[in-house]
Amino acid sequence: MSFLTMLGPSPDWNVGLSAEDLCTKDCGWVQKVVQDLIPWDAGTDSGVTYESPNKPTIPQEKIRPLTSLDHPQSPFYDPEGGSIAVVARVVIERIARKGEQCNIIPDNVDDIVADLVPEEKEEDDTPETCIYSNWSPWSACSSSTCDKGKRMRQRMLKAQLDLSVPCPDTQDFQPCMGPGCSDEDGSTCMMSEWITWSPCSISCGMGMRSRERYVKQFPEDGSMCKVPTEETEKCIVNEECSPSSCLVTEWGEWDECSASCGMGMKKRHRMIKMTPADGSMCNTETTEAEKCMMPECHTIPCMLSPWSEWSDCSVTCGKGMRTRQRMLKSAAELGDCNEELEQVEKCMLPECPIDCELTEWSKWSECNKSCGKGHMIRTRMIKMEPQFGGASCPETVQRKKCRIRKCLRGPGIEKRRWKEAREKRRSELSKADVDGELYPGCKMRPWTAWSECTKLCGGGIQERFMTVKKRFKSTQFTSCKDKKELRACNVHPC
Repeated sequence: MSFLTMLGPSPDWNVGLSAEDLCTKDCGWVQKVVQDLIPWDAGTDSGVTYESPNKPTIPQEKIRPLTSLDHPQSPFYDPEGGSIAVVARVVIERIARKGEQCNIIPDNVDDIVADLVPEEKEEDDTPETCIYSNWSPWSACSSSTCDKGKRMRQRMLKAQLDLSVPCPDTQDFQPCMGPGCSDEDGSTCMMSEWITWSPCSISCGMGMRSRERYVKQFPEDGSMCKVPTEETEKCIVNEECSPSSCLVTEWGEWDECSASCGMGMKKRHRMIKMTPADGSMCNTETTEAEKCMMPECHTIPCMLSPWSEWSDCSVTCGKGMRTRQRMLKSAAELGDCNEELEQVEKCMLPECPIDCELTEWSKWSECNKSCGKGHMIRTRMIKMEPQFGGASCPETVQRKKCRIRKCLRGPGIEKRRWKEAREKRRSELSKADVDGELYPGCKMRPWTAWSECTKLCGGGIQERFMTVKKRFKSTQFTSCKDKKELRACNVHPC
């Protein structure tokens, strides 16, 4: 026998039996089988509790018994890994044989019965070389009246040790009459014990209850059992019922515990079937609560997923950071989980390229010619040389044409040049006097010579200084201080 029943509301948990053998060694039926049942998982849904949302398992898994360590949220979870709790017990008991016995009466039974000797054989003449099962019980009589009928029994030939010795028939027939026609008392019924009384038909006042029993063995004479199989009696529930009493249903099943670990509360409910006849309010409790204890919280381990792959470095070059995570698979309320869920570490990529950095352009220099076509230059300095493949430095010197005036040609040209040079020196001396006037109250030393160029090519810098020689006591000018000048040098490309 095989059967299966679902454990609702779970979509694929179940209990049942598979190919349970109900036969005896003598090829009869067993009288009683008792089996405790544990839950099985059909492998079609991935939920871990009765009320988990539907999540089909793809591909489907093989059917398997549930264990006490499948998941901390499972109703069958045991942190110590003990045997899973029994959820049901099935009792299979043979209580009766009804009707004809599976086509064991042959079509020519009348001819066989006519040839039978009415007296039963007192001695068993079965040869020792023929091995039979036990005789089955007698079938019901073929006649339901006082007319002559027949009944039969059968046995199975299990082995014939000597083929030369014939084995007797496996069927035996006997004359019989209908129920109540036999002189002997063959109408005795074998009955089961009474089943427990049913609940009272009402929940307040006087009602009725009933109980049943079953026929375990019908009479051998084929008659019907006249013994009652059901009886009823009166029952009283709450003799003090009054017009103000409420009629309520039985208590329902307890709800799940409010806590998944440690101490919690659970509730159960019942409904009002009928309000008081006098129209008053129903004061009966419809909700009941009590404490419930779940496994200790600290005994439930953290269930963590494997670490993820490391993330990409936070930078594309140079020093950065990268992270990886893992998930908490068990619910957080199951207990404190102090395991880290994220890790951070440094990462190093090739150095970032550093581009060339330059100063701002200097002012344009004076034209290098006093007449005719010449040129002016301006320069800028390299603050940072390019590194690690950075952008190279652009030009550091720029030139542009300049033209003061046309140069004069003739016999007096040398004289004019000398005159112009003299005027230029006078102009410089005059400018020095003006500078002295801009910084009254102090006496300055002459400019120093220009320093050496900082570079041999590609644009360098020279500098010179003019320092204060003497400050007058009466001076109040803050501009009387040391001076510094810069100029470009060696501006030709390297």
